[in-house]
Amino acid sequence: MAKVSVIIPIFGVERFISRCTHSLLAQSLQDIEYIFVDDASTDGSMSILSTVIAEFPQRASQIKILTHERNKGLPAARNTGLSVATGEYIFHCDGDDFVETDMLENLYEAAVLHNADAVWCDYYLSYENSERYMKQPCYETSVKALKGMLCGRMKYNVWNKLVSRRLYVDFHIQFPSGYAMGEDMTMMKLFSHAERVAYVPKAFYHYVQWNAGAMTREFTPQHLAALEHNTGEILSFMKERYGSDWNQDIYSFCMLMKWPFLISNKKSMYELWRQWFPEANAYIWQDKQVSWRIRFIEWCASKGWFGIVWLHYWIVIRWLYSIIYK
Repeated sequence: MAKVSVIIPIFGVERFISRCTHSLLAQSLQDIEYIFVDDASTDGSMSILSTVIAEFPQRASQIKILTHERNKGLPAARNTGLSVATGEYIFHCDGDDFVETDMLENLYEAAVLHNADAVWCDYYLSYENSERYMKQPCYETSVKALKGMLCGRMKYNVWNKLVSRRLYVDFHIQFPSGYAMGEDMTMMKLFSHAERVAYVPKAFYHYVQWNAGAMTREFTPQHLAALEHNTGEILSFMKERYGSDWNQDIYSFCMLMKWPFLISNKKSMYELWRQWFPEANAYIWQDKQVSWRIRFIEWCASKGWFGIVWLHYWIVIRWLYSIIYK
């Protein structure tokens, strides 16, 4: 059994896969299992991957390359990797990102030190010419961490976390195949079963932003359908597992999921915000973990005052943020 199994889905990342693979194969932790999943990539990603692997002959026996005959999407690729993983812990890395070479050693040592089922760390938002350090909160228990994810204080992304493979196996947890938007929510299910957790207050992961000028997200019908499916799955899971005692946390999550619709200047997105989870609007001012600015904009939206929402988009999102994150 390896200490860590690293799962790397590959599709259309020929611009980035060299840097990503170099950072992984150069890890200071030696006992690693690498699982690259070719999700029927049609560009030069796999050829570049082979070239980089050849530079690390000492890692050859630790590498597995799996292939999908057709493109199945990111969640399915993660599941394919999980199906053959043998490591004590699982780490997911996206093919367009990269990591510090001591990341896995630091996270694994923290996991062993605290006998933790899950470990997380800070990360970087990496733009073409700059980076932004993203601090994550410290929680002593898995319950507090899970509540932090539900309200948005802690990111539920897969790529800054090391999680015991036992949780995936014992509780039959997989990623939502066919529903890529929001598939990271699976982390919440894992954390709900974790007995002990740990936090490392240092950034190791570089989450690459392809378009630094994009302050908002465009949603296709397919994206919206996947996001709605994954959100519904998590809500059902939380309600079944925790019941009405977690209503405030569940409604906070509902507001978190539809907040991106308000970071827009499109009426169609505002209407979508009104349609999604209207029952959660009554809890807007009760969520003290969310900033006053966000709660104010949500409250305005709940009143139908979308002119204020529109002004917030242009003044804060488009103008102020473009200066701060330039």
